[in-house]
Amino acid sequence: QVHLVELGGGSVQSGGSHRLSCAVSGAALSDFSMGWFRQAPGKGREWVAVISRDRTPSRADSVEGRFTISRDDAKNTVYLQMNSLKPEDTAMYYCAADRGRPAWWSDINQSSYTYWGQGTQVTVSS
Repeated sequence: QVHLVELGGGSVQSGGSHRLSCAVSGAALSDFSMGWFRQAPGKGREWVAVISRDRTPSRADSVEGRFTISRDDAKNTVYLQMNSLKPEDTAMYYCAADRGRPAWWSDINQSSYTYWGQGTQVTVSS
């Protein structure tokens, strides 16, 4: 059974940096296309960054130049490095995965992902 666990949430000051991890168990990460999504209070869940099996990343405009998604298949872990954090980045961050896709595939639509973690809270104070 596939499980995703997000780690690294917490509180950080505006302008600071933070890194989230998503540990995948029950299967090899190399089989999965991965994504990070977030949901701020009172808002819908939105995509943040996605990465294909061949390591091609994509980022939302709102985090372009500040956030970086990466993967370490040997460690079965996906990362989200967040720099220059802003109060509007405050949200619950979710890791998502899907398998059986071509190596180049990734998608910004959350409905395309089968597996989800429970989320980890990131709070950015001004």
